[in-house]
Formats: sequence, C-alpha cells, structure tokens
Amino acid sequence: MTRASKLSRRERQIMDIIYRLGEASVKDVLENLEDPPSYSSVRALLRKLVDKGHVNHRECGLKYVYYPLVKRETASTSALSNLVKTFFSDSPALAVNSLLDMSSDSISDEELQQLEKLIKAKKKSNKKPTKRQKR
Repeated sequence: MTRASKLSRRERQIMDIIYRLGEASVKDVLENLEDPPSYSSVRALLRKLVDKGHVNHRECGLKYVYYPLVKRETASTSALSNLVKTFFSDSPALAVNSLLDMSSDSISDEELQQLEKLIKAKKKSNKKPTKRQKR
C-alpha cells in the first residue's frame, strides 16, 4: 500500500472538498470544513496531501490553488480496500454483509436488484477462462 492511500480523517475531508469544488484554496477549504482548524493547520494538511501525491498546487495571484492528482474513483477504491482489510479480515463478503445489516430498513428493492445484477456480472466474469487456464 502506498503512502498516498493512507489519509487521516481531516485529509479525507479536505480531499472531498477539493473533489467537490474541482480545486480549492486554503480559504475555500476553511469555508467548507465543518469545525475547521486554524488557517496554518489547513496549510500543513494540504502540504501533507502534496507530499503524499494526492494534490498539487498552482499559484493564483498571492495564493495557492490546490487540485487533485488522484482520480476520485481511484482514491475511493483504495480507501475501501484498506477498510475491508482493516475491519473485515480482507473479506468483501463480510463488508457487504455489514453494510446490508446497517441499512436493512433503508435499502430499496431496486437497490437490492442492482446488487443482484452486479453479483451475477461478477460471477460471469470470474468464469471466463484466463490465458493461463487456456494452456
């Protein structure tokens, strides 16, 4: 796992803001953070995100504007993978079961049907012979 995939809670919140806005200055981040820390703390967190390879910045007048380097889908897949490894013994089935238990009242029949389709598609793709199996 790369350093880039391990983000603190605040770093994840800042990344969410940058993804949502497309790019953001320290002031933009402060205005969009719930219970924001100090200006210098946000600057330090953004510097860490640069060091980890998640964002970069450009000068815009007297301020830096930060933009994402990692696609949101890539970051979310990495974060989810880390979550499954950490809390569910690297078992997607245990993670899905926990999600279903958490939202048993709020998951719609349409969402359950969508999940069934995704599972069927995954089963189908797992059955396709790989190059090794063809030998």
